[in-house]
Amino acid sequence: MFKDEKLNLTETWDKVFPKSDKVNHKKVTFHNRYGITLAADMYIPKNAKEKLPAIAICGPFGAVKEQSSGLYAQILAERGYLTIAFDPSFTGESGGQPRYVASPDINTEDFSAAVDFLSVQENVDPQKIGILGICGWGGMALNAAAMDTRIKATVTSTMYDMTRVNANGYFDETNSAEERYKLKETLNAQRTEDYKNGTYKLAGGVVDPLPEDAPSFVKDYYDYYKTKRGYHVRSLNSNNGWNVTSSLSFINMPILQYSQEITSAVLVIHGEKAHSLYFSKDAFKKLKGNNKELLIIPNAVHTDLYDNIKIIPFDKIDNFYKKYLN
Repeated sequence: MFKDEKLNLTETWDKVFPKSDKVNHKKVTFHNRYGITLAADMYIPKNAKEKLPAIAICGPFGAVKEQSSGLYAQILAERGYLTIAFDPSFTGESGGQPRYVASPDINTEDFSAAVDFLSVQENVDPQKIGILGICGWGGMALNAAAMDTRIKATVTSTMYDMTRVNANGYFDETNSAEERYKLKETLNAQRTEDYKNGTYKLAGGVVDPLPEDAPSFVKDYYDYYKTKRGYHVRSLNSNNGWNVTSSLSFINMPILQYSQEITSAVLVIHGEKAHSLYFSKDAFKKLKGNNKELLIIPNAVHTDLYDNIKIIPFDKIDNFYKKYLN
């Protein structure tokens, strides 16, 4: 029997949002098929007696469970779901070496590992499990839904397709084979340096100090990750970022290759003013069936859907899960 790695978990409340008195909270761990032990916060509605529908939540890309995913998890638990917000492999309180590596394969697997864990909980109905991915984990969630038939309903919020943006740049502005080749040359040279040095160069988190001429979406990221609103000591985006060479596998492995084969329900949510809206629009075009829906939130930017509870459509999300986790 596989034994979970012993992780050093913080027991004090260190989230960027206040603790709810409507749910019970505890730290849990589970492992994926690669032997990496993941850390999660579990939120359970108080006084729950019957087996519950469950939702696994992750994201944004470069965030930790103490940020946006935990907020979503706590609010959905208040509405009657058992939820977990987990740190992906190699990040936050989760295990895995080297640190701060991202992988389209392993991070998709992280979602299925969360479903493994939820499926065997005594207070969870294994036929009523959904997932929710925020930002870059929206793309991972769709990829998991295309693979894992146990997932009955998927929500993506302010989704990024991390393979597309790594291969083509923002707004597909660097999408020629020649430009990709130059990028891969740089990244592979960095691999050599990393191996020689015995350390992995980090890409840096959100730019700090913020240039005056920074694009508006970069200013939005700064306002979330670098201020009291969303800063967290374990967040990659709040600090030194991902391993630089993580980009290589994303360039080479498009994660939404089979998303048109998702038969379970999908709700795609994005902000009307988000720089990233094109990811959700294009991803939605590929989805098939009358159980798929695209919801565009008027005037919302990308980071509004991280933590603005007046804008995040929790009523819609709740009704979606109630309909399809039945």
